[in-house]
Amino acid sequence: MAGTTARAASSAKAPAETPGRAPARSRESELASAVKALIVAGQRDRARERFGELVACQQRRAVRIAFHYLRDAHDADEAVQDAFLKVFTHITTYRDELPFEVWFTRILVNRCLDVRKARARRLKWALPMTLSGDVRVPDRPTPQASAEEMLISDERRRTIGEAVDLLPNRQRAVFTLCHIAEQTTSEVSQALGLSEATVRVHLFRAVRKLRTLLAGSEATA
Repeated sequence: MAGTTARAASSAKAPAETPGRAPARSRESELASAVKALIVAGQRDRARERFGELVACQQRRAVRIAFHYLRDAHDADEAVQDAFLKVFTHITTYRDELPFEVWFTRILVNRCLDVRKARARRLKWALPMTLSGDVRVPDRPTPQASAEEMLISDERRRTIGEAVDLLPNRQRAVFTLCHIAEQTTSEVSQALGLSEATVRVHLFRAVRKLRTLLAGSEATA
């Protein structure tokens, strides 16, 4: 009788401990999949409506991330709008098993880096004008130096981005949401359907692996 009771208790716990169970998807991920399905079905008007819901969910967070990179409200707004446009035009490439937040953040950050690089080029070649309209060479090339520093910073970020792409899927998702989207481990836990302790483990491993990858990149540079 005791053995039967023990087996019954063990059986009752089994569903909660079953490994490999798919985590709950975020509303954004569900909306992205719905938009993708509508586009594939040729229902573009309906897809635009659902995409509007997706934009509403991500707009505030996207602006916050873009401003963190660009420190300019106009440039940040431009980067966000361009990122959303790219998401809609490439939504059929979205992988349903990937959290939409991770995919969108990578697109947005890359767009922010493009804006920064374009801005740096403008600063590098822009020369101040005299009141008469004649071009004069500045006494100190401060804007040029600043532009070069920004380009170096952008190249560093791209190097890090390439290293992040080499991480295992779960580590990449956790690192992207924590360090690029600036979400807390609690928020990432809810987004990925993982315990907060597991999120911290993946984050620790991701950072450790990135240090190794970046050290190797610098050694071969």
